[in-house]
Amino acid sequence: MSRLSTGVAGLDDLLGGGLLPGRLTVVVGATGIGKTQLGLQFAHAGRNQEGRAGIILDLTARGDSQSQGEYAQRMFDWKLQPASAAAPPALDDFFNPARHFGDYLHVFDRRGKRVTRADLDFEAWHDWRAELNARLNAAIAFFYGNFIHGVRRAVIDGVEPVGRPSDSIQLDLFDYVYHQILRKEADWVARDLFRERFREFAAAVAAAHYNHEQIGCLLLYTSAETMLDELIRRPLDEGDVLANANTVIHLGKVRDGDKIRRALHIAKHRGSAASDQTVPFEITAHGLRLV
Repeated sequence: MSRLSTGVAGLDDLLGGGLLPGRLTVVVGATGIGKTQLGLQFAHAGRNQEGRAGIILDLTARGDSQSQGEYAQRMFDWKLQPASAAAPPALDDFFNPARHFGDYLHVFDRRGKRVTRADLDFEAWHDWRAELNARLNAAIAFFYGNFIHGVRRAVIDGVEPVGRPSDSIQLDLFDYVYHQILRKEADWVARDLFRERFREFAAAVAAAHYNHEQIGCLLLYTSAETMLDELIRRPLDEGDVLANANTVIHLGKVRDGDKIRRALHIAKHRGSAASDQTVPFEITAHGLRLV
């Protein structure tokens, strides 16, 4: 399969031609380092390579917005169309070619939520689980609807740092999305969406079949570590998504004399040629640019 361009000049070369479809890429770095800009560049690059821009799932549950809409407008004059996570998806005209499923889905509407089991008592934990389950159908419809219309890139943003990754509610939801939607056969995703009405839509499902192995996934993972050296030394913990990723890209800060600059390092790129060097970059009005 053709590799997927990151949308960043020079970065594809460092990755041996780009990212592999059907695999997980994780971009790790502290808040404000440039992860969201890189994610949008990867998503937007789909317009040139596949004819459709990628889509963004925002898992932010507390703190400020990831500003995807503002960045997309400034960088590409791209107005992200939000999808609703609250209303059950309408199924009757699901395969209408004129229907738009949105470019952006924010799963949690309310701010101030905690994102680990350690923050919650038993009752609050089960309230979280109930809310997640109620919104999974919206997430399935968002991804499946876009995939049957030609989208082949997914960006997952807003994952916050936690002491133990295995306790993260956000990573728990990501694990479901990744394994039960992105890496699942298209007709089985449709079965999860249409449920008892699947037979009614079976012919349309077959006609709209897509190859899930062609879909690229970029997870933007916020770290507690800020400096690039700290990220490179960071040990893996139980449930750490980095252990199962095909490609891991670190974005961090480095000292350059009396200044602090930004640099990236490709920590893992399984089965592919990749540069071992640390590469300085800057954030411009048009996104991440290698220096």
